[in-house]
Amino acid sequence: MEKILLLNFVNNQSSDEKLLCEAVAAASNLASELGCIWEIGLVGQSVQNAANWVSMAGAAKIYGVEGDDYASSRYSSDLFAAEAIAKKANATLILAMGITRARRILPALSMRLQGRADTHITAIQAVEGKVQLSRWFYRQRMEAAFSRSQRPWVIGLEPGSFQGKAFQAGTAVVELLTLELPDLLKRTQVLGTKSPAGTTQTIRPDAKLLFVAGAGWTKKQSDGQTHVKEAERLILEFLDKTQSSLGSTKSLVDQSGEGNEVLGFMTHLNQVGQTGSTPRHPKGLATCCHGEEPHVVGWRFINERRAINTDPNCGWARGKADVLYVADAFSVMGKVNELLSR
Repeated sequence: MEKILLLNFVNNQSSDEKLLCEAVAAASNLASELGCIWEIGLVGQSVQNAANWVSMAGAAKIYGVEGDDYASSRYSSDLFAAEAIAKKANATLILAMGITRARRILPALSMRLQGRADTHITAIQAVEGKVQLSRWFYRQRMEAAFSRSQRPWVIGLEPGSFQGKAFQAGTAVVELLTLELPDLLKRTQVLGTKSPAGTTQTIRPDAKLLFVAGAGWTKKQSDGQTHVKEAERLILEFLDKTQSSLGSTKSLVDQSGEGNEVLGFMTHLNQVGQTGSTPRHPKGLATCCHGEEPHVVGWRFINERRAINTDPNCGWARGKADVLYVADAFSVMGKVNELLSR
């Protein structure tokens, strides 16, 4: 008989509830299909609020490890706490939403438990009484479904792949584990966090719209000149007014290594497709890019795809975009920003 443990790190951020809602749905649905119990393990500076929020979700028990040592992401202390909860729960399946804080420790956790680990899981279900996972391989071009016999099985779920489950909050009874973190594990000190101001931040995973810029923004325009500074102003103004997330094609981010003028705020972190990056925003708008195959593959999870290009025969027009606007992106974005300012 399987037993499921849902492991979650409490970061006290606005995205916590959305991701926890997805993870709870995955764990509870799997437990229902297998006919087994499931429990929750929480790690953070204070876990009671998060426990209250999931108290009515159906978990048989909620474990907690809390304190200042677990307030911030730190490999040594997070792994120490996760191992303690996993051994206490004695679960055969350990699920965790694949945020950076969790994903960095999952392989080590499986090693300490003498189990196996798989990450970037996009689907999990019971097939003929056996647990079956799905994930994408080779830069998201091939999907595989597989099972394992080894237990415990540590599973990292890909954020945005699961439909969240609505439930009521209540008052939870948390079984707090009293742990003494060895001094050896405190050698790394978290001094604080730094993040860009809202006007300069370009990567927003929870944004409703993904705005993608292609190399056309830095090419010569109809007057025979490049207008990179104008392109930067138009794009940043649009991102600021809409709070969209910024993506890029490989051809654009690679220009920096070729000595060409580039958008100053664009990095390889914004790249969509070629690196296997698959954003999951509800809507996407591609501008000045031609719908290259690796780039389009990275868009497979965008629900509604639109593009702006002066070429009516570009790749987006060949069944890769729901709507193609044949227009000059400079003019269109200028008018859009003007309307948004009203």
